[in-house]
Amino acid sequence: VYMRKLSLGIPPPSEKDWIKEDEENFFLQDPDRKWDALPQPVRMVNKLVMQVFENAMKIIERREMLREAEKLKVQPTKCFPTAEFQVTGSANCLAASGKYVFVGLSVGLAAFNVSDCKEVSAWDEVKMEFCAIHASDLGNESHVLLAVDEMGLVWLFCFHKKSFLLIKVLNEVKDISNRSTCVQVVLSPGGDYTGVLLQGNTKAWLEIYQLPKDSWLKEMEKSLGASAWLSCRERRSSCTSGTTHFKADIFLLQKSLVSANKVAAKLIPPVLLLKVKPPKPITGSSFKSPLDALKKVDDGSMLGLGYNHLFKDSQWEQQDAIFRSTYWEYLEAEGERQSKEEMPRHATFHFLLPSSILRVGPKMEVQPDVPVGISVHWVGSHNLCLYLLNHPLKDKVDSDLPDVVWPCAAPIACSAVSSCSRYLALACEDATITIWDKHRGYPLSVTAILEERVIRSIHFL
Repeated sequence: VYMRKLSLGIPPPSEKDWIKEDEENFFLQDPDRKWDALPQPVRMVNKLVMQVFENAMKIIERREMLREAEKLKVQPTKCFPTAEFQVTGSANCLAASGKYVFVGLSVGLAAFNVSDCKEVSAWDEVKMEFCAIHASDLGNESHVLLAVDEMGLVWLFCFHKKSFLLIKVLNEVKDISNRSTCVQVVLSPGGDYTGVLLQGNTKAWLEIYQLPKDSWLKEMEKSLGASAWLSCRERRSSCTSGTTHFKADIFLLQKSLVSANKVAAKLIPPVLLLKVKPPKPITGSSFKSPLDALKKVDDGSMLGLGYNHLFKDSQWEQQDAIFRSTYWEYLEAEGERQSKEEMPRHATFHFLLPSSILRVGPKMEVQPDVPVGISVHWVGSHNLCLYLLNHPLKDKVDSDLPDVVWPCAAPIACSAVSSCSRYLALACEDATITIWDKHRGYPLSVTAILEERVIRSIHFL
């Protein structure tokens, strides 16, 4: 009988016998792809390289899917320029009206023909740089232009028969200390009215002008007829005296230029219809009884700006003290700073066509395509103020009271009027959008955005 000299024991395990993570599913691997086990540093490097490779393949696959999805979308049409305008200096702004394109340059103005993109006329008498330009077609090859230069001055031009005619600088003053700069210019469709928002050192206001375009067209036609008659008479005299046709053409050109300068001096300047000032802050009342407050109200059937009330200064102060004592924790967390109320410096205004919300007198002639009023709202104000444009000049030039007031629950952030001028959209600071039907005078829809959003602008499509 054979006897083992040494006792039978279980050998201790070694690292070589441990199951590796990549060898758990070794029975699923292809025998042809079997490779020898690598040492530890090389295995770790190999694992990192394979991980980077797999991530790269995922990124490539994701990009290919996005590229295929882009191919399925409707591709926008790419438009390439067919012609270009050759301008003198740099072009800052442009406006299209009729068959002309007006360009504001660093040295003046220029007009180009849309059909061939050639320069028709230029104005560079003052060598002024224009930053904004608005144009409207008046008919009979006439256009009205409003150009704003780099100093904030508003230049009113009339473009007639391929020539610029300067009518007036609207906010030009002799004393430079009283100078006001233009913040916004709006030209009504058809060129009947224009609005200019001006800002001074300590205040801001809105001026509405009526443009006598019918008078301008008549004066220009008369001057052109007179100049044509004079040129024909001089041409006949030059031909009878044996003068060449070349000299007659030069004289005709000089006569037409002289007549154009005379026209510019005869054109009637625009008429200031309305001067709208920002609303004053509501302060304590000085009325002793409700009857005194009611006497100040023009019409009891409409809402006003809130000036005619019976709250005293002490009541305002007491209400403010109660509010601050109740919510002092929130006010301190937001870091509220006590500062004096500043007058608003910016306003948004629109020209409004005839509708039921703007009642005009029975003796007033109303045209469906001519504005009869404006809507104005200042920054931080809850009220949308409506003003009529057909009041007597002596009553409305410097009036602070609007004809109609629409109060809103929150300050109005922005507004827009549809192209047909029937619908008015108001967006408030509480993210509420209201669409009004101005012809019928009631809201069509009210939409509240649930998320905390700030509406900066609104447009009709």
